[in-house]
Amino acid sequence: MHSAWVDADAQALVASYAQHNVTEDLALRVYTTRLLGQNPQLVLHGGGNTSVKTYLPDLLGEETEVLCVKGSGWDMGSIEPAGLPAVRLNQLRKLRNLAALGDEDMVRLQRANLIDPMAPTPSVETLLHAFVPAKYVDHTHSTAVLSLVDQANGPELCAEVYDGRLGIVPYLMPGFALAKKSAEVYEAAPAVEGLILIKHGIFTFGESAREAYERMIDMVSLAEARLKRGRKSAFAPIRLPQRSAPYAEVAPIVRGACSLKDAKVEGAWRRLVLERRASPAVLDFVNGAEVARYSQAGVVTPDHTIRTKNWPLVLPPPEDGKLDAFKAAVAAAAREFAARYRDYFARNNTRCGGAKRMLDPLPRVVLVPGLGLIGLGRSKKDARIAADLAEAAIETIADAEAIGRFESISEADMFDVEYWSLEQAKLGKEPEKPLAGQIAVITGAAGAIGSATGRAFAAAGAEVALLDIDAAGAQARARAIGGAALAVSCDVTDAAAVRAAFDQVVEALGGVDIVVSNAGAAWQGRIGEVDQAVLRQSFEINFFAHQHVAQNAVRVMLAQGTGGVLLFNVSKQAVNPGVNFGPYGLPKATTLFLVRQYALDYGSDGIRANAVNADRIRSGLLTTEFIAERAKARNVSEQNYMAGNLLGREVTADDVAQAFLHQALELKTTADVTTVDGGNIAAALR
Repeated sequence: MHSAWVDADAQALVASYAQHNVTEDLALRVYTTRLLGQNPQLVLHGGGNTSVKTYLPDLLGEETEVLCVKGSGWDMGSIEPAGLPAVRLNQLRKLRNLAALGDEDMVRLQRANLIDPMAPTPSVETLLHAFVPAKYVDHTHSTAVLSLVDQANGPELCAEVYDGRLGIVPYLMPGFALAKKSAEVYEAAPAVEGLILIKHGIFTFGESAREAYERMIDMVSLAEARLKRGRKSAFAPIRLPQRSAPYAEVAPIVRGACSLKDAKVEGAWRRLVLERRASPAVLDFVNGAEVARYSQAGVVTPDHTIRTKNWPLVLPPPEDGKLDAFKAAVAAAAREFAARYRDYFARNNTRCGGAKRMLDPLPRVVLVPGLGLIGLGRSKKDARIAADLAEAAIETIADAEAIGRFESISEADMFDVEYWSLEQAKLGKEPEKPLAGQIAVITGAAGAIGSATGRAFAAAGAEVALLDIDAAGAQARARAIGGAALAVSCDVTDAAAVRAAFDQVVEALGGVDIVVSNAGAAWQGRIGEVDQAVLRQSFEINFFAHQHVAQNAVRVMLAQGTGGVLLFNVSKQAVNPGVNFGPYGLPKATTLFLVRQYALDYGSDGIRANAVNADRIRSGLLTTEFIAERAKARNVSEQNYMAGNLLGREVTADDVAQAFLHQALELKTTADVTTVDGGNIAAALR
């Protein structure tokens, strides 16, 4: 590992922050914290922490000795000075004299001594940073170091590698006891350059930011060098099927098995979003003959458990053409995982006095021989985090197995960390949005209605895939939504293209729960005189395209086995045909009956089918030119035409989007047609 320190960059950041009254000590702390946090072999997703001991004015302007330490949950790779809250150092040092200190009291005392009471909560390892005297202190979860410490003879290996340069601290759960023990180890050998925390990670010290940072790089490099010596082949492979099933067919099966029925709301499911990894290193790991041993041994560092749980779900290899057998095996494995997790919780909760409340028993990492690993989360972001941590764990375990045998902390220790209130606090406590964990596919997404629907569903927590023949338009809409919004180029009149688009969505997100079949176009003409080609073209986009989309949605939903909802834009032409508008109205009327047929045929599978009947939507399916022509024919202004309804109100694309969202949320409504037109008796269905 090589140092990424660049003098010019460091000084540029110091100069930039000086304009905002940030001291050089703190600016350099930010600089090296980012260097550590941007290296995934050192730190991932909020892990690790750093600190600097310095002087800052308190709220009264009095110069105060403080510890600026990473705030809990802040990401080191993008940290700002605000992410390093300042705590009165003398007050923290006094805590060393206590015989014991509970976690909640520790947090209260740390917060009580913040210079700024509105600052973020300091790291759970604040006291360790305070109890060692070095000016700069860095802590990471280096994969190479973890490969050494996650061994039965980890202390001996570290003593060999570091030869007294680092103190060695036995495993203790983060908090007051670990801070005191670390200080004792340091004081027994005050010349050490840092500490090794067995089964946890590494600390390095320095009187300058650069010294602490480059000591970290040096110590990790020593671990890497040791891992290159005396290696053996870690993973003997199993025999895989001649042809593995495609991931696009496997993912919905896995996703469905890793979903959970909501015990409180009939028809609701707790679903997860998927993220796949299939590098050569990942495949070597998941294809290993002993994967059931080394993958189930536990986490490589306690910090991972809140994101990955303590072990992954291991599946059999999926063989192409034999997915029925695979689906049954996956369902059984997922049930066994959940039962094992419940037993694990019950055993350890009893040990802890029965005060804990069980988290969901769903896996967060799945290993599929032949295909790779899958990270799962309530959002695409969470799924990526789980996958990132699982990849890092694979690297650690592979290196550990190559020089010895991987060993984690005990089950009791894993439980204590997983259900530790201070660790859970890192996940945040904001209430989940109503469509969290669900995946919505929207066609015609580059248009006004499709775009508005994408925004509405994303705001409600869904992961959104935007399909449109206008690839650039769909991409622009996805960028505007942000997050993990996916843009897919697709001609919905082409059955093969629709299937490929759905496979692309499944490969990216894991499945499909909601489809808004919105794409359409309006043709005019007297029905007795219209060209056959025009009528057929209209049926292709306004009927058959809906069928292509619905068929593929049902294909995925049935594989998942968790229901779903099909939503169609049928327009008022389906029930209230207009003069010279037959080429548009006829296929729309057929689509209305398609909605009802899907409701009939798939209701027993938990799949609902509903429609929105909209009219006079500015810049929607009906072009502004058409609206202008209709207004002229009726001898009214365009604005009067737009609001020419019983309520006298203009209807917008956002109104249609909210109707689709409402239908997605109504779990006991199917075969419904919701009218969004401000009131038009001629188009009323009942």
